[in-house]
Amino acid sequence: MPLSTIAPAPPISENQPPKKGFQTIAVVGPPNSGKTTLFNRLTGLRQKVANFPGVTVEHHLGFIRDTAGREIELIDLPGIYSLSPRSEDEVVALNVLNGQMPGLSKPDGVLLILDSTHLERHLMLAARVIGLGIPTLVLLNMADELKKQNGHIDVLALAKQLGTPVALVSATTGEGIEAISAFVSSHTEAPSPLALPVLQDAKKCREWAYQVGHAASYRKPVSPVWTQRLDGLFLNRLWGPIIFAVVVMGVFQTIFSLGQPLSNALQALLDVTGKQVGGLLPAGLLRSLIIDGIWKGTGSVLVFLPQILLLFLVIGVLEDSGYLARAAVIADKTMSRVGLNGKAFIPLLSAYACAVPAIMATRTIENKRDRIATILIAPFMTCSARLPVYTMIIAAFLPNRPLLGAFFGTRALAMLGLYVLGFLMAVFTARILKSSVLKSKDSPFIMEMPPYRWPTLRSLGLRLLDRSKAFLYRAGTVILGVTILLWLLTTFPMHNGQPPAIQDSAVATMGHAIEPVIRPLGFDWKVGVGLLTSFAAREVIIATMGTLYGVDPESHALDLQAALRHELTPAAAVALLVFFAFAMQCMSTLAVVRRETYGWKWPAVQFAYMTVVAYVSAFAAYHIAALL
Repeated sequence: MPLSTIAPAPPISENQPPKKGFQTIAVVGPPNSGKTTLFNRLTGLRQKVANFPGVTVEHHLGFIRDTAGREIELIDLPGIYSLSPRSEDEVVALNVLNGQMPGLSKPDGVLLILDSTHLERHLMLAARVIGLGIPTLVLLNMADELKKQNGHIDVLALAKQLGTPVALVSATTGEGIEAISAFVSSHTEAPSPLALPVLQDAKKCREWAYQVGHAASYRKPVSPVWTQRLDGLFLNRLWGPIIFAVVVMGVFQTIFSLGQPLSNALQALLDVTGKQVGGLLPAGLLRSLIIDGIWKGTGSVLVFLPQILLLFLVIGVLEDSGYLARAAVIADKTMSRVGLNGKAFIPLLSAYACAVPAIMATRTIENKRDRIATILIAPFMTCSARLPVYTMIIAAFLPNRPLLGAFFGTRALAMLGLYVLGFLMAVFTARILKSSVLKSKDSPFIMEMPPYRWPTLRSLGLRLLDRSKAFLYRAGTVILGVTILLWLLTTFPMHNGQPPAIQDSAVATMGHAIEPVIRPLGFDWKVGVGLLTSFAAREVIIATMGTLYGVDPESHALDLQAALRHELTPAAAVALLVFFAFAMQCMSTLAVVRRETYGWKWPAVQFAYMTVVAYVSAFAAYHIAALL
């Protein structure tokens, strides 16, 4: 049937309660069903991220309008396979749907997104959701894939079987989503009760799902030959890891070959703008605060935005194309060798963006010991906040020479080495944990392979916009606050109405106090101040160095990279890179670990362990590099 049509539910008896309009609708569906893509298409920029009250599970809130112009709130629940309370995601989803989540009312309706190419397996979730008695619209997503791959479903027959309206849609192309507008404007009644006793037994539920699919003339799509051939290549024991390594190398080369010129252009723009703004301000403390404090401090971090967005763009392309799911299968063998559950791969992969959502993502791991082990090693994965630090130091000390032609150079190799270094330490730590205090039984890794598809500009654009907003918010709050504090500490105490020399300022006093501890690593007091401030956020060290070197008369004319070459030895630069690869320089990460583990025990262990590892490794790196 055409995608734009909606199969209504069977007639409802006259004994039903009076109809009412929707105010809140829950969006439910399994992982990789296209739920988030559909949610983003429906809400666009009208969405926000929040935590459910009392728990650390994250969700998106968005708004759509019905035909009468009323705003309806959409709650995007975590991706789940069932409503059995085994993981925190499933507990939260069940509580929200039952109206038992503090601070939230029971949803008036449900948008249930199912993958039409894996319908029989997903119908088991549909049975449980529809059985709750909430007005539900079943959306069979990926209808375009179903059609392309010679699949079939009788939507009218399926609606009759389920007792609720059903529509074929494609979240990627937008076809059929007008059925959602019709649903939210129709004041649909609660679905007729299903034969729920079968749902108490998993085996009976699978017979039930098969019968429903058979009655709806469901024909599972046949994977195209090229899909099978690509899987045969990407999942091959030999070629799979090789291709994965080439992809990773390409990512880092892209960051330098494209990101560095963009960052340089942005730096030039900020410099010109800063001079223009400074020329409009009278000399004095206000001009010093705005230019030497805020502008130089935050600007030194903002210049790395192009490289961070390039990283997220490439990751988004790999994820939306379906390749990252195959990479998870390749990595599962490595994960199992160190005792980790295969489900740990996705959280650890997302830690390359940020450890905070990565740690939250571990709630899908049912085994508590596996989950804690994943939480403890996640900060070793190189997050995007480390990227500005790595980029700045590598560009300052390492010439960019080609190794494999234009495809791969020395700077990309150095960056890749730091990412590998963090990964190896994560694997080493996991091995220690899983063979001692967090030892547990192995559990199987099951993951659905999404179809290969071309990423859409809309999806990638929304992803980059979301990351830009997050980065700019961080720059406008944490980094801005630290730069203002640093300006105060470098400007006071004043002598005869004039700011002190940098070595006589309050910030210098702080730096000199910790200098004896970090001097064996080759660091001076300025780097020490940077290490202290970077605990607020790793990339704040860039703002700190920009502020400190920007107000130093001896290096005022130098840009930040030149100032680093002037202040640090190459051995100290290597030690600083190693320190940042291992140290827990992020209070937000510690805070979320405390919330996820319900106490300060594991965050304290994690912070102490990572600090010791960082210090010892940086000490060794400094002295080895000095000898070489």
